[in-house]
Amino acid sequence: MLGETMTTSRRELLGQVAGAMAGIAFTSCGLGHAAHAQAQAPQPRRQPLVINGKRARTIDIHAHCHIPEALALMGAKQNTPALVITQDRIKVMDEQGIDVEALSINPNFWDQAERDQAAAVVKLQNEKLAEICAKTPDRFVGLASVSLAYPDLAAEQLDTAIKKLGLRGALVGGSVNGTELADPKLHPFWAKAEELGIVIFIHPQGSTELEKSGRLKGSGGLYNTIGNPVETSIALSHLILEGTLDRFPGLKICAAHAGGYLPSYSGRMDAMCANRPDQCPVALKKKPSEYLKQLYFDSMVFTAEGLRHLVAEVGASQIVLGTDYPFPWTKTAVDHIVETPGLSEADRIAMLGGNAAKLLKINT
Repeated sequence: MLGETMTTSRRELLGQVAGAMAGIAFTSCGLGHAAHAQAQAPQPRRQPLVINGKRARTIDIHAHCHIPEALALMGAKQNTPALVITQDRIKVMDEQGIDVEALSINPNFWDQAERDQAAAVVKLQNEKLAEICAKTPDRFVGLASVSLAYPDLAAEQLDTAIKKLGLRGALVGGSVNGTELADPKLHPFWAKAEELGIVIFIHPQGSTELEKSGRLKGSGGLYNTIGNPVETSIALSHLILEGTLDRFPGLKICAAHAGGYLPSYSGRMDAMCANRPDQCPVALKKKPSEYLKQLYFDSMVFTAEGLRHLVAEVGASQIVLGTDYPFPWTKTAVDHIVETPGLSEADRIAMLGGNAAKLLKINT
């Protein structure tokens, strides 16, 4: 139930932002619990977003979790308690203004497992994730795990996850055990993803080659700060330049961390293929940079200028809200989109949840 609008000071703050900010407000909800909440004196709750009198649903496509039972199958332990789904997760979502999270699990702990063990881990994870989402369907949807090291198995797992478990897509790394996502060995997986019409979220697992060289040691956590965007940039570049996106034109691929560095320097691919055709032996149907407009990207660029540039390069229709929760990169992903100057109200609504709702087949 929607209640009263935001305070005057909040409205004045948003009113200072250039562009089409008129008609955007935040309203309180859950008034039936107000007395109990006041008695418990909780932390202030972030108020849901309303644009032009309409509740704007916010959907986070980049939200991590773990299934402890699956970790146990690999003899691993949970070192980040916030990755386990509890009621505290929903509290944080409320505080940050997130209505729905698309939960996913990084594959770094089963990618190198033997086939039977990897199959067992993925089966357990997908079943448990489906249970979590079924219990709270208005707050969580799930992205499946797959054993991408075994592409035929991964295709079967994806089919089961979507058709039988009700998951909405899948997460894969930027490569698998040194094999690029564009390798023909992975074509059965991409063919299945295209057939099902679901989103594949590419999340990097670091740049192991650079880590081994020692160049990412030292201050700044460069193994992550640089290593993750580099892996995503490489993965997307291969998918474009090796013709994978031409072979499977119906693929819906979303890249974490705003696609790494590629959207900021994609023109270099065009220049290479135009001026050094010997370096681009695969015939493409269009310029390399033009493929970015058929990919999707989360909004994790941290600055208003970064988001403005991403919109200019790929279009607002290709950008979805991302937080990387529970890792402490941002608590203001919604504000980032709402307060970036120069965006239309339609752009904001699309990036906050409209685009993700289409990708994840969430009714709004």
